[in-house]
Amino acid sequence: MGAPPNTLQQANKVVVAFLDSRRMKGYIYDFSPMKDVFNLLPAEHPLQEHGIKVAMKDLKAVFFVRDFAGKSASQEKSHVESHAHGRKIEVTFLDGEKILGRTEGYNPQKPGFFMFPEEPDSNNLRIFVISKNARQVRFV
Repeated sequence: MGAPPNTLQQANKVVVAFLDSRRMKGYIYDFSPMKDVFNLLPAEHPLQEHGIKVAMKDLKAVFFVRDFAGKSASQEKSHVESHAHGRKIEVTFLDGEKILGRTEGYNPQKPGFFMFPEEPDSNNLRIFVISKNARQVRFV
């Protein structure tokens, strides 16, 4: 794993969604879709903490976000006409949560894939879904 960043300009702001329904907010600097583990620096005092190791096997998804406050579900539009690239996809997780977006790289044989929100002003910039922890992935 790489060294922790000296500034947050080198890190991505994320919300990590665990299989057990927990959500943790923080910063990551060493994320790779091909690695089994990454370090999460807590949202509060990220540069004074060592961070915690997060295993991909324990996650539903990693949400790369604009800010930690986000938008409530009622503020996010579910049917927006988009000019985004990729195929429209719906992911249903084991707990029933569904997310909708677009992807250019879904392959069920790979550990996961990135998807992008339909809504251009969504708080989510991109989402990395862990393939084996999704109940259903379908193109819509």
